[in-house]
Amino acid sequence: MDIERARFNMIEQQIRPWNVLDQDVLDALALIRREEFVPIEYRDMAFADVEIPLAPGGLHDGRAMFAPRVEARILQAIAPRKHETALEIGTGSGYGTALLSLKTREVVTYECDSRIFVLAAENLHRAGIVNVSLHDGDGSRIVGNERVDIVVLSGSVREVPRPLLDRLSIGGRLFAIVGDRPSMAARLYRRRSDDRFDTEDLFETAAPRLSGFPDKEPFRF
Repeated sequence: MDIERARFNMIEQQIRPWNVLDQDVLDALALIRREEFVPIEYRDMAFADVEIPLAPGGLHDGRAMFAPRVEARILQAIAPRKHETALEIGTGSGYGTALLSLKTREVVTYECDSRIFVLAAENLHRAGIVNVSLHDGDGSRIVGNERVDIVVLSGSVREVPRPLLDRLSIGGRLFAIVGDRPSMAARLYRRRSDDRFDTEDLFETAAPRLSGFPDKEPFRF
């Protein structure tokens, strides 16, 4: 495989046509070597327009890399800036983490699957990325009130917990895939003031639930 030709084709044939036109985002996709973040048995699929399994059970066990165009749309939507800090729940392979790290001052990321945590740690180390704080644990259980500028949930939730939205600084952005199968919304939240949040639905998709987040609406009398 001609790796650089495959990377070029990924950007020009998958990502640009999906309305990703921010040149900084396209530059990041050209710089971060996606093939180095894909499990070795799927390396020949690194640039394909598909999700890639991250665990032995395959896609049906719920852990996968987003397709490249989805990663690109997320990065474009949250519009990170170099002075900002980001919180990511669900590190996965570390590819999305690496993209975020290029555009922010610091990324704090949590991965609760110990096997995938090891994969992410190896990938980020090999890529020479130093502004990422990677934690082996359940990001849904984070305790604290320190504000961050960006939150990325790398999977789906039934709804975004209010305490997580409250972690956003004024002007901060949160990305999540929200709702129930078969159709979920990739949604961007923006904090306008202490008590006002704007939302924008970016596209329809579906993704496995993030571990630790409630999967069903609580029963109410």
